[in-house]
Amino acid sequence: MYESLCRSRQRQPKQCCIVDDTGTAYSYEQFFDRVEEFAEVLNHLYHVVPGMHIGVLLYNSIEFCVSIYAINKLRAVAVLFSTKYRRPETSSLIARADLGGMIFHRDFEEWFQDNKSQMFLIGMEQGNIYTGSTGDPVAGRKAGETSGILSEIIPEDNAVLMFTSGTTSRSKGVRMTNFNIMHAIAVYQKIFHITEKDRTVIPIPAYHVTGLIGLMGLFIHGGGCIWLHKYFDSGRVLREINNRHITFLHASPTVFSLLLERRQDAPQLSDIRMMVCGSSNMPKEKILELQEWMPQAEFRTVYGLTETSSPATIFPDHAADSVHIGSSGCPIPGMQFKICGDQGNLLPGHKTGTVMVRGTTVTAGYYQQDGGLTEDGWLDTGDLGYFDEEGYLYIVDRKKDMINRGGEKVCSFDIENALYGISGIREAAVVGIADERYGEIPVAMAVTEPGCDLTEEKIKMLLREQLAKFQIPVKIMFSRSLPMTANLKVDKRAIRELMKQNQNKEDMQ
Repeated sequence: MYESLCRSRQRQPKQCCIVDDTGTAYSYEQFFDRVEEFAEVLNHLYHVVPGMHIGVLLYNSIEFCVSIYAINKLRAVAVLFSTKYRRPETSSLIARADLGGMIFHRDFEEWFQDNKSQMFLIGMEQGNIYTGSTGDPVAGRKAGETSGILSEIIPEDNAVLMFTSGTTSRSKGVRMTNFNIMHAIAVYQKIFHITEKDRTVIPIPAYHVTGLIGLMGLFIHGGGCIWLHKYFDSGRVLREINNRHITFLHASPTVFSLLLERRQDAPQLSDIRMMVCGSSNMPKEKILELQEWMPQAEFRTVYGLTETSSPATIFPDHAADSVHIGSSGCPIPGMQFKICGDQGNLLPGHKTGTVMVRGTTVTAGYYQQDGGLTEDGWLDTGDLGYFDEEGYLYIVDRKKDMINRGGEKVCSFDIENALYGISGIREAAVVGIADERYGEIPVAMAVTEPGCDLTEEKIKMLLREQLAKFQIPVKIMFSRSLPMTANLKVDKRAIRELMKQNQNKEDMQ
C-alpha cells in the first residue's frame, strides 16, 4: 500500500487526497509527508521493525490513514480494532494479538492506563497526530529525512491482521499479505476504472475490509479524492454526495437502504457514476429503486469476505439491466471456485452446495488458530450457493442461516426477498429458532414504512401467494430498526435472541 501511495504522490502531488471529518484537506504531497514523518516516529522513537504487530484503534480520520501507510512502510503489521467494541471485548482481542505497540484515539486512553505489557502506547486526537501516551507532544523528523528506514515491501509479508466480526462465533484474526491486498485493489481499480477524477465518501468503518481495501486503498491507488466521515449519518452522506460531486459509492445493503429512505432530501444525484454493494445480498427491489433514483449510475454487486481481502466475485456490468440481477457476479482474475456437497463432492451447475474459494486474495490463514484453509488452499466460505451456465455466482444463504423445518430446507434469503417485495416493508430479516415439533421454524423481524397499516396476518397472506406453506414465517415481529453489527451488517444472532425472548414471553402468558 505504501508503494501505491508513493506512485500516486509522484503522479499528482497537488491533487486532493483526503478531506477529514473536520473539513481539513490534504493533498497527496501533504499526506505522503505525514506518513513519512510518522514512520520516522515509529521507527526511531518506538523501534518498530518488520513483522512487529502494531494495534490501531482509531476512528475514520487522517490519523488512521497515516498510521496504516506508515506501518506498511516499515513492513510491520497493522492490527485493526473496532472503535465500537466495549473494553472487555477489545482487551480480549489485544491479548491474542501479540502487540508491540498500540496507536489509539485518546477517547480510549483510560483503557490503557494499567498497561502491564511491554507494548508502547501512542495516543492521538484531531489536530495532534503525534501525542505520546503521557500527553506530551512527540515531534517527528522532517519529511525527506527517512533514508535510514527499510522501505522495500515484500509481497508475501503479512500487512494487516483484521478480526472477523464474531457475530456467530469467536472472532478470528485474518492475516492479509501485501500481495492479497494489492491484488484486490488492482482488480477493483481495473474493473471500476477509478482515476484522479473520482471522488468518494467513506462513511463506513475504515478498519473493516470494505473501508480499508474497497475504498481507502483503492482511491489512494487510483489517485482519487476521499471524504472521511467519523460516523455514518445518512443525511450527511447525501449532502456530501450532492455538494462534493461524489462519483463512487461502495457500501452495504443497509447503507443503501438508509440512503433510499431519505431520497426526498436529494432527488437528483447526477454525479454518481457507480454504486457498488457488498457484505450481503441486495434485494432486487432495492437495486431497481436505486436505478430509478440515479439512472445514470451503474450498480455492481461484490461477493467477498474478510478472508478474501474484500472481492472474490464482481458483477461484470450494470446489474439493474441484467437477466442475472440477484447474482453476485463472476470470479475476479486469479480466483477459483467450486461448489461442494455435504461429503465434499463436486456439484454441477445450478446445484446448491458449499461455496469454496482459493486464489490471489484469499488469506494466508488465521493468526494462531488452526483451520480455515485445506492443505491445497481452499477456503470454506460458510456460504451456500451455485453457479449458472454463464458462470454467475448466486449466494443462496449462509450455512448457519439455512433453516431445517421438519426436514424441509428453508432459505432465509428467499423469504427476505419476498418480504422486501411487499409494499410498506422497509427492512426485513429471517432467522430460524428451535421448535419442539419441527426442530426449527422460520421467524421474521420487519421494519415498516411510517404510517403503514400492515399486520402480521396480512403479511403472511401476501407471502402465501409467493412461498410454500413451510416457508411462511411462524412469527413476524415488528421493530423500529434491525440490530446491526459494528460494520453495519444485519446482526442475525441478536435477532435470533430477541425472537427467542419474545417466544418465551408468549409461552408464559
